[in-house]
Amino acid sequence: MLSKIKKISTNLWFDTQAEEAVNYYTSIFKNSKIERITRFGKERHDPNSMEEGAVMTIQFSLEGLDFVALNGGPHFKFTEAISFIVHCDSQEEIDYYWEKLSKDGDKNAQACGWLKDQFGVSWQIVPTILPQLLNDSNLEKSERVMKAVLQTKNKININNLIEAYEGNPSSN
Repeated sequence: MLSKIKKISTNLWFDTQAEEAVNYYTSIFKNSKIERITRFGKERHDPNSMEEGAVMTIQFSLEGLDFVALNGGPHFKFTEAISFIVHCDSQEEIDYYWEKLSKDGDKNAQACGWLKDQFGVSWQIVPTILPQLLNDSNLEKSERVMKAVLQTKNKININNLIEAYEGNPSSN
C-alpha cells in the first residue's frame, strides 16, 4: 500500500552522500524516521555516475517535515541561500544541536547562530525567545538584542540576549 505523499517536501541534492547524510540527520533529531529508499536500477541510472543498486533517493522525516535526499552527482552544491532553522527552547537544546550539526562542518561559516554542517547544508540554531526580543515595542531593547546577535561569533547564548535586552550586554 502506498503512503500518502504530502503536497510539499524538501529535496536535498547530494553528490553521493545521501544515505550518510540521512543517517546523520536522523541520529540527531529524535522525532525522525527513514520512510523509503529507492535504488538505481538498470533503467534509471547513468552508468558513468552511480552503480546499479546504489541509493538514488531516500524519503525521510525530521520533526514532522518531509525530505527527499537524492544522490544526484556533483552538479549542484548547497549555499546559505537556503537554511533550516532549528527553534530551541533552552540553552541546553541550542548546545546539543550546535554540537551535533557543526561537527566536522565548516568552522568559517559559523556566525550569528548559523552553521554549515559536514555536507554543506546551512542551519540556524535559534532560541524560541529571539523573535519576542527582536519585536519588542521598545526599539532600544530590540536594537540591543540585534546587536548582540550580530556580534555572536558562533552559537547564540540566550543569557547574552537577555542581558542585552535588559541593558546589561556582556561580551560574547
